[in-house]
Amino acid sequence: MSIGVDAAALGMSNAVTAGTGDVNSGYWNPAGLMQVKTKQMALMHASYFANIAQYDYAAFAMPIDDRSALGISVIRFGVDDILNTTQLIDDQGNIDYNRISLFSAADYGVTLSYARSLPLDGFTYGINAKVIRRIIGKFANSYGFGFDVGFQYQTQNEWKWGLMLRDITTTYNVWNIDEEEFATVSGAVAGQNQELPETTEITLPKAQLGVSKKFVFHNEMSLKAAANLNMQFAKTNDIVNLDFVSIDPAVGFEAGYLDIVFLRAGVGNFQNETQLDNTQNLTFQPNIGLGFSYRGIQVDYALTDIGNQSVALYSNIFSLKVDLSIFSR
Repeated sequence: MSIGVDAAALGMSNAVTAGTGDVNSGYWNPAGLMQVKTKQMALMHASYFANIAQYDYAAFAMPIDDRSALGISVIRFGVDDILNTTQLIDDQGNIDYNRISLFSAADYGVTLSYARSLPLDGFTYGINAKVIRRIIGKFANSYGFGFDVGFQYQTQNEWKWGLMLRDITTTYNVWNIDEEEFATVSGAVAGQNQELPETTEITLPKAQLGVSKKFVFHNEMSLKAAANLNMQFAKTNDIVNLDFVSIDPAVGFEAGYLDIVFLRAGVGNFQNETQLDNTQNLTFQPNIGLGFSYRGIQVDYALTDIGNQSVALYSNIFSLKVDLSIFSR
């Protein structure tokens, strides 16, 4: 649930808390759903770890009336067709390859979003209710629940501010482990690894504060600039690392021509990594992207992790956004 959605946002290094204003706002900041004027849908696919893991996303949003909007999104991140060799060798020590089976390890997230305008001009807020489902073959599965709250404010000179509070109540995942199936793995070496893993996971609250501004030149060219401060209330390797909060900044830019063609770039994920000699090395993640929008259909592409700034491989991400009103014309 922290990877991100929408190639347009990922191309700007996720610095969209303040500027998001479409169907994808259900993920980035539900307050942005108030800018959705017609029914919209979005799809995204990405492959990670040399196509081993697949990440898929679908969303729908619509206005309810002039002061409220609704959205729903589904995310799946999984590794499929994993070989289960726990039954390869029988009790007599015989190897039987027909006993090999396949299983998947997948995480699902379903988010229901609601947005509403506040009585104050320029202020909107949104709420997410999330259900998390995790499945590891027949070995274990879990359910989790959590809530997000987001706010946006636009000034008269079109500066936009946003605040996203994720997992504000702390998101809990409770696991159900099949002890018999688990024993086929943990019992591979007698007397070792017999203890069951923890059955409860928690996701601590996080906050994202953002600002953005779109500049228009000669009614043809535009430049959107955005920045985020991503805060975790724990001690991490983020570039700003205090005892009670860690902060990772991100900046993104989007150059547009006639609101049809877009070129995007961003940088984020600033980390102080400790090397083998105990020295600190600053790493970061640059992203770039392209987009094309015409008559209610927008196709976006993002290339993440360029410059080999982290151990992850390159990721090619594609997304589609459709204004469903085009089918009623």
